[in-house]
Amino acid sequence: MSPIAPEEEHRLPLAALKGRGTAWAIAHRFSADRREAFDDGWSALAQPAADAPLPPATQVLEERVREILARNDSPDVGFDLSINPYRGCEHGCVYCYARPTHSYLNLSPGIDFETRIIAKVNAADALRAAFARPGYEPKMLNLGSVTDAYQPVERRLRITRGVIEVLAAHRHAFSVITKSALVERDLDLFAPLAAERLVAVYLSVTTLDPALARVMEPRAAAPHRRLQTIERLAAAGVPVGVSVSPVIPFVNEPELERVLEAAAAAGATRAFSIVLRLPWEVNPLVQHWLQQHFPDRAARVLARLREMRGGRDYDARFGTRMTGTGTWAALLRQRFDKACARLGLNRERVELDLTQFRRPDATAADTQGRLF
Repeated sequence: MSPIAPEEEHRLPLAALKGRGTAWAIAHRFSADRREAFDDGWSALAQPAADAPLPPATQVLEERVREILARNDSPDVGFDLSINPYRGCEHGCVYCYARPTHSYLNLSPGIDFETRIIAKVNAADALRAAFARPGYEPKMLNLGSVTDAYQPVERRLRITRGVIEVLAAHRHAFSVITKSALVERDLDLFAPLAAERLVAVYLSVTTLDPALARVMEPRAAAPHRRLQTIERLAAAGVPVGVSVSPVIPFVNEPELERVLEAAAAAGATRAFSIVLRLPWEVNPLVQHWLQQHFPDRAARVLARLREMRGGRDYDARFGTRMTGTGTWAALLRQRFDKACARLGLNRERVELDLTQFRRPDATAADTQGRLF
């Protein structure tokens, strides 16, 4: 997808960037029309800063789903099924590869992705129904692959909590990945599950610099809180790992080893890392973001990313899309592998046990279905 110049699209005022990853209401690839900026003369009477519009508030839209399990066909990830209790994510990470999914809802992958959150309010019931089907067989399952299951709205709605209660009741093994310290809330569920090899948790830590974190992930937990969460999970006996993803050359890439060291010191035993990906609308969003926040190195960042993608902005091929190719990608992999070896990360594989799955009682499932 070719970059769309920000001035060619309708955007919210720059003031709306505070606490948001982007203020750009970028058109999505299914849009039937496109808006262009036009100066009608009123710009000379622009409001003073004190009267500037407030940043857009988060809207939560409820959805009742028929299916909650998504099947994965990519060999690049280590799970077969995923559950995403929400669509969109208020954390506001501009680089999020899931942003283009909002296009299917006729919403912008830009500001809408982080302010128009779809809550799958019947997720727990849908999961229970899926488990009750005669043909269901347990497979490796991940919670939060294209949304953060512990984003701020979860404090109130507790949809993720309900999903985990179903997973625990039927003893279905699963993993979680999050940027939120809210995952600590569910330690009462995780600890006994971990003792029976039914859960593993990964914290995404991209930087140790709080100022950089506010730019990269404005509404996610601060770096020190994520490390504290790793420590608390590990102390409770929960297998915990760290994701240093995405790696952005010349932005958070210099911290790669330091992040791994801090996570290992907190108790992480596993680690993985993914190079920044720029699919679909993420490409122009990130390019605009780089020009806003890192104008001194934006061109270098993009040149390095293209070098790792065979001269292109993005390479979607399985096997290379997560790591890139070429000399620089190989050097990054060597740095990661050497740091992990030195710190004792990834020495042992966390094997979750799928054999403990208990299918719901058919009679109980039928009765519940009639109640709703």
